[in-house]
This record gives sequence, C-alpha cells and structure tokens, in this order.
Amino acid sequence: MYITKPTTKQLYSEKEAAEALGIPVILLHALLDEHVFNEGTPRPENIEFTASDLLLISYWIETATRQRQSAATAGTS
Repeated sequence: MYITKPTTKQLYSEKEAAEALGIPVILLHALLDEHVFNEGTPRPENIEFTASDLLLISYWIETATRQRQSAATAGTS
C-alpha cells in the first residue's frame, strides 16, 4: 500500500489564502463581503479556506479583473 502526501494543505488561514491568491488580505475581505457575507451576516473574525475555496475566490478575482478591463475599454472608445 502506498501512502502519498497531499499536494495541497487541508486548510489555509486568511493570510495564507491571500498570499496564495496574490492579493492583500483586505481585498480578500472585500471579496468575501461582496460574494458571501452580503445579506447582513457579519464576516467571522477568523476564516479558514480549503483549496476549493481558493479556486472559487480566484474565479471572482478573474471576473472582477475582466469587468474592469471591459469598462476601461468601453470608456476609451
């Protein structure tokens, strides 16, 4: 029987998640407030993230980047 090590961590702290995503923690908080904690539910003080969470958040970052680029392009034409 072979035992392999996981290639990713099980859980990431907010700081680790932000570093993995290449964004500041304050932007991570803003994304969470926009997409998750937007119905009046306060964001918990300490959140841990899975690799799947990071994938979803990276999608939000990419989408926001594309929207900003589209808006900038539309503003110049």
